[in-house]
Amino acid sequence: MSDTSHPVDMGYPVDMGVHAPIEAFFDRPTNTVSYVVSDAETKACAIYDSVLDFDYNAGRISYESADEIIAFIETNGLKVEWLIETHAHADHLSAAPYIQSKLGGKIGIGEKITDVQEIFGKVFNAGTEFERDGSQFDKLFKDGDVYMIGNMTAFAMHTPGHTPACMVHVVGDAALVGDTLFMPDGGTARADFPGGDAGQLYRSIKKVLNLPTNMRLFLCHDYGPNGRDISWETTVAEQRATNIHVKDGIDEDAFVAMRSARDETLSVPKLIIPSVQVNMRAGKMPKPEEDGRRYLKIPLDVL
Repeated sequence: MSDTSHPVDMGYPVDMGVHAPIEAFFDRPTNTVSYVVSDAETKACAIYDSVLDFDYNAGRISYESADEIIAFIETNGLKVEWLIETHAHADHLSAAPYIQSKLGGKIGIGEKITDVQEIFGKVFNAGTEFERDGSQFDKLFKDGDVYMIGNMTAFAMHTPGHTPACMVHVVGDAALVGDTLFMPDGGTARADFPGGDAGQLYRSIKKVLNLPTNMRLFLCHDYGPNGRDISWETTVAEQRATNIHVKDGIDEDAFVAMRSARDETLSVPKLIIPSVQVNMRAGKMPKPEEDGRRYLKIPLDVL
């Protein structure tokens, strides 16, 4: 493996030599990491994978995690341009609409969210009033789409396999990889959700690991395997050398066999039912019913 000093010359649409300032926020109840990526010159920023606090047992939402991000942005005089989801999460509810109501910005996700909406619209019997065209979001990213965070150029890579809508977002020398990869000792995301595919996930990960070897990778989750401290930043080189599931030398057939066997042992994520219902609506709750209250459904014997 050798580093690439001029990534733009290799066909990538951004200068990967630019250092992207990134602030991480770890949500312990869901083991989720949210990020604020900012442009030092213009003070513009993008928020990736924000978390809405949700007490499942009581059916109550709160905003502590989102308020921490808001406080950071306000303290540092930043301006929100984007609120981006790397995919429709199954383990936490998005706080994007709440933060948008306070700070503005456009909510974006991969264009294949329409596939997720079609699949889970049926799972939750969402009815004809639930639009399955992604119109709940302000921006649907296509593979290779370029966008700006102030004067910094970013681009989106379609990386399906965990879900159809998964995207990796590259900003300068950093890539926000969502659930596609975990830390090297954690391996990779599961591929057994509706619309998931282990072979597709392997090929998506290889796209990411073909980025320059010194590229910083920022992960959406960490669970501290074997009791180690929580961590969320790694590099392409480290992943290729030591990732227990996809390091160099592991081929697609071996990965698919491992991933499929492992996924059969995993339980359904605790918050998948509320999370997907909300996140397929861009973080918005279902419309109020006749009594003025909002309700989430529990489909029986489906997931």
